[in-house]
Amino acid sequence: MLSFLIAKNKTLNRSISIIFSLCYNNSGEFMKMIVFIVSIVLVLIDQVLKGLVINSLNLYESVDIIPNFLSITYVTNDGAAFNILSGGRWFFIIAGLIALIFIIKFIMLDTKVSKFDRMAYSLVLSGIVGNLIDRIFYGKVIDYIDFNLFGYDAPIFNFADICIVVGVIMIVFILIIKGDSDGNIYSRKRTK
Repeated sequence: MLSFLIAKNKTLNRSISIIFSLCYNNSGEFMKMIVFIVSIVLVLIDQVLKGLVINSLNLYESVDIIPNFLSITYVTNDGAAFNILSGGRWFFIIAGLIALIFIIKFIMLDTKVSKFDRMAYSLVLSGIVGNLIDRIFYGKVIDYIDFNLFGYDAPIFNFADICIVVGVIMIVFILIIKGDSDGNIYSRKRTK
């Protein structure tokens, strides 16, 4: 019944056609908007997870999820990865803002925005914003994912960190391995 109504309604049919053409137009602005929409969703996931940890655990408290492998441990980090440059709150806030500006500019100038590109950009943007929110509002980043791999107690990290790492790996793949469709691995066409 629904398919019959859609087939008979020319306006609805045209609207659906326009929406699909926007979604599959790899150079369209709509594609770039998807990056920001996905980023917002990922930031919300990150902040909800951090809120759950903050409200459920005391600082340095740990809960085993998979004994001797995965725990949720509430810690804070006022430095970079592995607490490097500890106490550099303002440095990391400024660096995060500069990175955001650079990445947003990169997204806006990229004329070859594929689905893979959108996911990579969304991951990096959301990770930076998620950790930046922590630094601005808490003065430190909230970390909670605690792995013990074959007796090695890995550094504790968070969802935003995962987004950044996976997104950067994808961007490196895009820029170095994939390159342009014409075979030039060192350049991607940009708009001025």
